[in-house]
Amino acid sequence: MFTQAVIISLTTRGKALAESLIPSLNQAKHLHCPKPFKQTIQALFLEQTPLIFITATGIAVRTLAPVIQSKVIDPPILVIDQNGQFVIPLLSGHEGGANRWAKQISEILDAQLVITTAKAYTKQKIVAGMGCDHDCPIELLEDILQHSLKLANAESKDLAAISSIDRKQDEQGLIQLSQQLGIPFICYDARTLRQVEDQLSYKSNIIFKEVGVYGVAEAAALVYAQEQAGKPCELTVPKQKNKRATCAIVKFEDI
Repeated sequence: MFTQAVIISLTTRGKALAESLIPSLNQAKHLHCPKPFKQTIQALFLEQTPLIFITATGIAVRTLAPVIQSKVIDPPILVIDQNGQFVIPLLSGHEGGANRWAKQISEILDAQLVITTAKAYTKQKIVAGMGCDHDCPIELLEDILQHSLKLANAESKDLAAISSIDRKQDEQGLIQLSQQLGIPFICYDARTLRQVEDQLSYKSNIIFKEVGVYGVAEAAALVYAQEQAGKPCELTVPKQKNKRATCAIVKFEDI
């Protein structure tokens, strides 16, 4: 599940459905009848916040149309009817993970999943999990990323996303790097990252004391890949590091 998602509702029935979903979503927030509506939602979208509209599809489309940019940049967007019968991945189905996310939520609600994107073949993708010191220069981030990609026999164009811990969600170097590459920058909380701690190649007690996980780069890459693939994945390139940044690579099959 995506962390820090926001659920938007407009009706009493929609509000009740949103509140029932909250316990199943990691750190999700609920906005009921936010005001000003269009400006609030568009600002969240531009911050790459995953959104769930419990509204008519038309409301979501008209609200987001002016700020939609690209399927590799836009956050995942879902629409659910107020009765909880249908779940529709509206934007960023493949690239942003909306299809997989919608499937998970449809199972929670026992609802009908409505996917309109083509699913004719399975594609192999890669994710780079990254960690760094505060205010790490983008040049050092690029260096460790390219080094790790070379070890994976991959290139920047093969990347589906950069992932990290939520403490790094405002890290300018990582934000700029993901924007430069035209891919999402996805962050997870420590509790989510700890779910894969048994798969780490090395566990650092020092890092655990600082951020609550035994390794950021490897865990972030594993969590993202497994969310997209819907099954356990393995490290392709274990943590690589330079003097201020770390990077790990995971390849996964995305349907």
